Amino acid sequence: MQELNKTLYVVIPCYNEEEVLEETTKRLKEKMGKLIKDKKISNKSKVMYVNDGSKDNTWELIKKINKSEKLFTGITLSRNRGHQNALLAGLMTAKTYADVVISMDADLQDDINAIDEMIDKYNTGCDIVYGVRSSRKKDTWFKKTTAQGFYKFMKFMGVDVVYNHADYRLTSKRVLEEFSNFKEVNLFLRGMFPLVGYSSDVVYYERKERFAGESKYPLKKMLNFAWDGITSFSVRPIRMVLNVGIIIFAVSLLVLLYCLIVKLLGKTVEGWTFVVGSIWLVSGVQMLSIGIIGEYIGKIYSETKARPRFIISENLEEQNAKR
Repeated sequence: MQELNKTLYVVIPCYNEEEVLEETTKRLKEKMGKLIKDKKISNKSKVMYVNDGSKDNTWELIKKINKSEKLFTGITLSRNRGHQNALLAGLMTAKTYADVVISMDADLQDDINAIDEMIDKYNTGCDIVYGVRSSRKKDTWFKKTTAQGFYKFMKFMGVDVVYNHADYRLTSKRVLEEFSNFKEVNLFLRGMFPLVGYSSDVVYYERKERFAGESKYPLKKMLNFAWDGITSFSVRPIRMVLNVGIIIFAVSLLVLLYCLIVKLLGKTVEGWTFVVGSIWLVSGVQMLSIGIIGEYIGKIYSETKARPRFIISENLEEQNAKR
């Protein structure tokens, strides 16, 4: 069993979140205060905002909150790096100060009351606790269908993901220490954490409406995110290309046999439509196959360069420690 009263850091990536940040701060201050008062977490626990190169006043607001509330700290990246890199930056920074870290979004859609149950499960020995949506009643039919299709398709492609789990999770310090050994540039965190192992469990919660602002994940980004997850964790698309190639090769033998028979019967003109259609079909499959293989080659190119996944330009926690 884990020891009680551990230091908790809540890591929250932020990109243009000035509209919601004050309300998020207000609610988390109340929640963290209660957890500290009940001695579920240490009084050294904090909330760490990660500014992902926001174009609005998000970082200025984070610094203002940090000056007035000791419970809140923050880091800012040198430029916008995307949600997954910003989250990773927060996790890798927070593990230096915390025994356990919870990641969540800034828009208040993740139910902060689920934090209590996450900590309870951690105290029973779980190193990873996944926040899982209990239902999608508030989603539109399109959002619900595409989201559920995403998880099913990821499973079909061989990617180990927790169904209806995004990035609301608790991780222990030792999990994050092991996770720091994962060096890939193409990040899909919800698929990477199950690879670490250790004891895990889930907490179900009702996802709420966004408090303010607009979603940072429109359809185009969601599709790109899904494709990144598939190509980062599964070679099944390439195997599917191989299978399609085998099928087309078998069909081409039948077409060759058909052409020979037509030739012997003296009716060569009759197969013109079929031949032209076959050429277009095979050409389309070839272009699709080259595109899929090219996507994997592109990822190999990114990985071999091994560029930094994020650069932290300012860390309020370090600045406060020097004062």
